[in-house]
Amino acid sequence: MSTLFHPLRVKAIEPDTAEAVIVSFEVPTDLQEVFGFTQGQYLTLRKDIDGQDLRRSYSICAGLDDGELRVGVRKVRGGVFSNWINASLQPGDTLQVMAPQGRFFVPIEPSSARHHVGIAGGSGITPILSIMKTVLAREPASRFTLIYGNRQLQSTMFKEEIEDLKNRYMTRLVLQHVFSDEHTDSPLGFGVMNREKIGEFLKSVVPAARIDHVYVCGPFQMNDEAEAALLDAGVPEARIHIERFGVALPSAAQVGAVVHEAQPGDAKQARVTIVRDGLQREITYTEGQPSILDAASAAGLEVPFSCTSGVCGTCRAKCVDGEVRMERNFALDKNEVAAGFVLTCQAHPLTERVTLSFDER
Repeated sequence: MSTLFHPLRVKAIEPDTAEAVIVSFEVPTDLQEVFGFTQGQYLTLRKDIDGQDLRRSYSICAGLDDGELRVGVRKVRGGVFSNWINASLQPGDTLQVMAPQGRFFVPIEPSSARHHVGIAGGSGITPILSIMKTVLAREPASRFTLIYGNRQLQSTMFKEEIEDLKNRYMTRLVLQHVFSDEHTDSPLGFGVMNREKIGEFLKSVVPAARIDHVYVCGPFQMNDEAEAALLDAGVPEARIHIERFGVALPSAAQVGAVVHEAQPGDAKQARVTIVRDGLQREITYTEGQPSILDAASAAGLEVPFSCTSGVCGTCRAKCVDGEVRMERNFALDKNEVAAGFVLTCQAHPLTERVTLSFDER
C-alpha cells in the first residue's frame, strides 16, 4: 500500500469548455489535514490506464475559503491522462492522490494593501485563479490585476467564475483578456502573449513600480517572454513567481536523443542515502542509470515524483551530504539550488557518497 498516495472519491466533474473539465474530490474527515492546501498548489494524481501506471500533476483551482478540493484539467494533445479524465472519469470513481505540493504562492497578509498581478495563458489560469480568489477574500485592502491570454473567448477556462469575481470585487479586480484568434474592440486585447504584448500592458495598464507580486503561468514560451518583459520593465526578480506546466518542445534533431547521459566527473558508482519521513535507506547508484530517482525506484523505495522532466518539482529533495548535478531544472529557483535542493529525477551523483532528504522542505 502506498504511503504517498491516498484514495479520494470523485465528487463531481463539471464541463468547463469543450476541452476542459473541473474535477472535485470528496475528502474524508481523517484526511482533511493531509489535504489542507495553500493557494497556488497542485495535486499529483495516479491511475493505471491501459496497463500504464501514470502520474500527472494538476493545479488546485479552489480558493482557501471555497470549502472544496478541485482541479482543472484541459486536454493535452497526446496526453493520455488528461484525455482519459475528460473522456472517461466519472463521479464516484476513485483516484490515488498525493497531498498538495508546490511553492507558487506568497503568504497572505490580511493587514497589507498590496497589488498582485496574474499573467496567465490557457490552462495556466488554474493556480492563478486559486491565488486570486484567496487574495481578494483574505487581503481586503489589496488589489489584483489579471492579464489572461487565450485563443478565443469560447476556449477560455473559468470565464464565468472570473466574471463573477469581477462583479463581486469591482473596485479591486482589473481583468484584461487577450485573444490571439479573435479580434476585440481594443488593440491591446488582440494578439499573442509575447514579450512585446506584455510590455505594452506594463506601460499602460499596470506600471511595474506598482507591482508587489506577479504570478506567471502558461505555455513554456509565454512564461519566458513574460519574465523577460517584467525584467525589462524593472520588476525585481524576487517579486516574479513562475509556475511551469511543461518544457519547450524538442527540435527534430533532439527527438529520440538520450536525455540522461553520463558526464565527465560523474561518480561511476555511489552509495546514496535516502531520507523520507525520518527513515533512512541506502541504495546503490551505478553509472548509466537515468537518475537517482530511477535508482531509488529500482531499489523498491517509494519516493515522490510526477513529471520526471524537471518541471513540476514533486521529486524535490535536499542534498545534505555529497554532491550531485542536475541534467535540467525548470522548477527550482537559484536560491533553492544554492541551499542544496535538487530534482531527484534529474540528479546524478558526483561523489561516491550522497545523502538526499525529502523531509527538508
